[in-house]
Amino acid sequence: MSTDTNAIGLHTSTATQLAEHLNILLANYQTFYMNARGYHWNVKGNQFFELHVKFEETYTDLLTKVDEIAERILTLGHEPMHAYSDYSRVATIKEDTHVSDGITCVKGLLAGYKSLIELQREILSVASDADDEGTASLVGDYIREQEKTVWMLSAYLG
Repeated sequence: MSTDTNAIGLHTSTATQLAEHLNILLANYQTFYMNARGYHWNVKGNQFFELHVKFEETYTDLLTKVDEIAERILTLGHEPMHAYSDYSRVATIKEDTHVSDGITCVKGLLAGYKSLIELQREILSVASDADDEGTASLVGDYIREQEKTVWMLSAYLG
């Protein structure tokens, strides 16, 4: 193994670039996770029961992905961000506060997923160019799953 590659055989400069992208993705997932928790806790109205459950499913899934992204960054030989001050500095998804209307919450989920998909497509391109199947597979799976969720949330909103 060449000295310019990391433990999994990727060029160190490419692994650094991927880790930087993944840290931005991680920050966005963390912010989106907190938004989904807020929707779950604060939703009110005649759709409360169905949305309360849906938001819990959403934040549980997001938390799993947060861990997977952080572990991928570590696998690439880098450190995942872990401070909310760092997340708020780099995330494009912003905190959604004081939201309790069900439709507004669903619109927030929809916007969050669209942002994640856009970021993940950028990472997929970089990972594919780097022959990084691990990262490409991870974000590719997320994209496929989240595209379906966007379709379903859009259908819910009519």
